[in-house]
Formats: sequence, C-alpha cells, structure tokens
Amino acid sequence: MALADYTESSKMREFVRTRVREWLAGEHLLMRRMAGIAVIIRVSSSALVFLSQIFLARWMGSYEFGLFVYVWTWLLLLGDIVPLGVPITAQRFIPEYTQGGKFDLLRGYLVGSRWITFALGTGVAILGAAVVWLSGAALDRHLIVPLYFACIALPFYALAFMLDSLARTYDWVNLALVPTYLLRPLTLVAVMAFAHFTGLATDAATAMGAVAFGTWLNALIQLVLLDRRLAHKVPPGPKAYDVRLWFVTSLPIVAVWGLYTLLIYTDVLVLKQFRPADEVAHYYAASKTLALVSIVYFSVAMAAAHHFTTYYVSGDRAGLAAFAASSVRWIFWPSIAVTVLLLALGKPILMLFGQNFVAAYPVMFVLAVGLLARASVGPAERMLNMLGQQRLCALAYAAAFAINITGCLLLAAPFGGMGVASATAGAFVVESTLLFLIARYRLGLHMFIWPRRQLASARS
Repeated sequence: MALADYTESSKMREFVRTRVREWLAGEHLLMRRMAGIAVIIRVSSSALVFLSQIFLARWMGSYEFGLFVYVWTWLLLLGDIVPLGVPITAQRFIPEYTQGGKFDLLRGYLVGSRWITFALGTGVAILGAAVVWLSGAALDRHLIVPLYFACIALPFYALAFMLDSLARTYDWVNLALVPTYLLRPLTLVAVMAFAHFTGLATDAATAMGAVAFGTWLNALIQLVLLDRRLAHKVPPGPKAYDVRLWFVTSLPIVAVWGLYTLLIYTDVLVLKQFRPADEVAHYYAASKTLALVSIVYFSVAMAAAHHFTTYYVSGDRAGLAAFAASSVRWIFWPSIAVTVLLLALGKPILMLFGQNFVAAYPVMFVLAVGLLARASVGPAERMLNMLGQQRLCALAYAAAFAINITGCLLLAAPFGGMGVASATAGAFVVESTLLFLIARYRLGLHMFIWPRRQLASARS
C-alpha cells in the first residue's frame, strides 16, 4: 500500500513538473513575466495613488478635492488625445522595423515620435491657456489657476505617454511604469504633505501645481534613462522619418483611443456640470476604488499587445488564436476576484476618504457590471488595433461613447452619481459586445471568456 502511494505520489509530482514546464514554455513565458512585473508596479501604484487620494480628500476637503478631480480629469483626457495616437503605434513600428532590419527608420521613429508628441502637447497647451484666459469671467474663479497648471503639465504629460510606449515595446516594464505610476504620485503627495504640515494652502491650485512639477520632473528622468538603454539596444547610424505613414497609422488609432478616453472620463466631466464639486468628489472616490479592477486588464494588455503583431506578421494563426484565448483568461478570472473583494470592503474603504463619501457606495455595484463586461473579452481592443481593425474599433467606441454621453446628460441631473454610473456601465457592455463581434467576424478569433464550444452548446 505504501509503495502504491509512493508510486502515485511520484506520478503526481511528475505531472505537476510537466504542467509547470508547459506553463513556462514559449512566448507565454515572456507575457506572464512582463504582466507579473506590470501587475506588481500597477498594484503598488494603485495603492500609492489610492492613499494619496485619501490624504488629498482629507487635507483639501471634498469641495477643493472635487475641483482638483475635475481639472485633473481634463488633463488626463487631453493628455491621452493630443499625441494623436503616435505613442500607440510604437507597438507596431518598432517590431516591424526591427524584424525587417530597417534600422534607419527605427532610429528616426525613436527620435521623431518624441518631438512630435511634445510639439503637439505644447501647441494644445498654448491654445488651452488662451481659452482659459478668454473665458476667465465665465469660469469659477477657483478653477482658473488649476487649469493654467494643467496647461503647463500637458506637454510633458504627452511626452511621458510616448516614452512609456517606447519602453513597453522593448519590454522594459520598470522604465515604462515606475516614473509615471510611482514617482509622479509620490511627488504629488510629497508636495501636498509639505503644504499641509507647513500651513500653506492645500487647495486645487496647489495640487495641480504639484502635478505639473511632478509631470515635468519624472518625464525628464524617464527620457534620460530611456536614452541610456536605447544606446545599447539600437546601433548608431542615419535616421529616416516616415512621418506620413506614422500619422496614416496613428489617426485611425487615435479615433479609437480618443473615443475610449472620452468614454472613461465623460462621467466626471458631465457630473460636474450638473452637481456640486462635493458630489463629484464622492463619485470619483467610489469609481476609482472600483477601478482597481482595471489593474489586471491594463497589466496583461500592455504586456501582450505587441505580441499580437509578432504572431500576425509571422503568419502563426494557431499561435495567435491560442495567445488571444489565454490573454482573455488571464484578465477575466483575476478581475472577478478583485471585484468581489472591493465590493465586500467598499464601505470601509470609502470611509477612509471621509464619512460623507460612503453615500457613493451603491455606485460601485453599477460600475462593476461594466468593468466585468470589459474583462470578459480580454485585450480585444489592443489586439484589433494591432491587427489593422482600427476603423471598426473606432465605430464600436463611437457607439459606446454616444450611449455614454447621452445617458450621462440625461441622468446626471436627476440621479447624480448613480445616473452617470449607469450610463457608463451600459456603454462598457455595448463596447465589449461590439469588440467581440468584430474579432469573431473579421479575424475569426474568439475573444470571450466562455469558450466557443460551450457557447455553441448553450445556444443549442
């Protein structure tokens, strides 16, 4: 009996070792490793940002915190759109130029893309400052200085977006994420803590000034470190610039990215037009608490995106399908676990911001529906963009954004945070459904957590 137990145990150990070897084999190892590092950084960042938001809410009060949230959201929105999609093309052109031996174009892209994004950010910042100046009398006086600081931050925010994409494409996850997701929020907390403990003003203007300082500082640090690594990675030589192709590729992408950005920031911007800043602060705290679920999505998606291009360019259809299915599982099941945990601890977490913030707890349940709908199709949007389906993605996001903005405008005034949360969740469900259909009928890929066979059985 003991020998039989030993034999069975040996078989089990051999089975486990085999499964572990399979788990670590091939291209999936790199994705898991990069996703693991990205998750660690994003989790650390989310914890840091979350704590900083708690401190800011307590130091500033809900009204000033609401104003800060509103201006900060405008910076995030413009910062994602003004580079016109150029940063996202890094995951296409760098592998393409590298595998094709087109190092002159590669060097030109690495340099030219930075100047393009910085110039675009500077131009929009000057335009934005002019709009603030011309609209000064019509604006809440408490918003004017924070908006100017947002304009100051914008050029280097756009540059940091580009640097992030360059570093991620080379799988330098630490360099891509640490400056933006760790150093920048640390700078904000440090400046606001100094202001708080020295008796200086802890209002929206001070907070946005800290954001501008942190954005400039950390973008410059990231730029220096990236250049040092690229010097060892890319051989020196002449540069060639195919700017027209970059924009031909990026403009359809920015349509997708811009609509997606509008989709995720519309709720806060519209809510501020109909409700007081205090309620905006409460809604923001609830939505950003639940947004921790998105850590899984973005971590896996950023590690996987350029591998879709690699499989596609090499003609490995089976590998692409398997990789896509694996990426969906890696996003969905951890997202379920994180959602349940956050909903269970929602009230105690919101109380950390202040007693009144608990009023926004029901918002978390509504938003959870939309976030899990997105998780169920994995990184479908990233994959479709990498494989030439940008225009259809843009149409999907246009439909989702239309639902979102219409719902927010109709529901914000009578229902406040619950209204805009319902509109946002509904838009995410529509978005996910359309992305699934595009992947299935245009590429023949099954981007859904429910396997194709089970889906067919359920329908029959």
